[in-house]
Amino acid sequence: MTRAALLVLADGRFPAGGHAHSGGAEEAVKAGRITGAATLESFCRGRLHTAGLVAAALAAAAAAGYDPAELDAAADARTPSPALRVAARKLGRQLTRAARATWPSGELDTLARDFPKGAHQPVVLGLAARAAGLGPEDAAYCAAYESVSGAATAVVRLLSLDPFEATAVLARLAPEVDRVVDRAVAAVRATRESGVDALPAASAPLLEVGAEVHAAWPVRLFAS
Repeated sequence: MTRAALLVLADGRFPAGGHAHSGGAEEAVKAGRITGAATLESFCRGRLHTAGLVAAALAAAAAAGYDPAELDAAADARTPSPALRVAARKLGRQLTRAARATWPSGELDTLARDFPKGAHQPVVLGLAARAAGLGPEDAAYCAAYESVSGAATAVVRLLSLDPFEATAVLARLAPEVDRVVDRAVAAVRATRESGVDALPAASAPLLEVGAEVHAAWPVRLFAS
């Protein structure tokens, strides 16, 4: 295992398609819920402790070797919005392509065969981490950080927010990312006795509703 692989996987320049998605920030900006650094921080904090926690746990479980098909079904059950399910699978398909080219793996090959339209992105992320020689905690960190960094980057474009301010938001959230990762990894340990139902199912109704509103827009800067 080389821990530096974590830097490659978490790098925003890794060609996994995340740059085309705002994590709900585009709709939140238009609705007036994100207007600057302070409201971006509130948005990201809420996203981290709901969608981010769920994604981190799913990724950690996949990296730990749990059945990807079972985890994908669990991801579906935790994603009420059809628009978000579509987006997650598109991102999963792109990440599968990038990961297979970077860290060839029989497990990734099987996933690509079994899910030609893409598995949920956090599940793929966990398998990619596993293929790279990383562990569940590493996968959880990738997923948790990605849950807030994508939105912060999008808001820089959407509001012409000072990139220094956006980066400062991510820095202030760093201790909370640590706590979310700890919760995600603990939940994966609990699945040994209780199965995947022990994974978090934190709800973010406004993100789900916003995703459906966003999907209906005729013109969008971001896909989701």
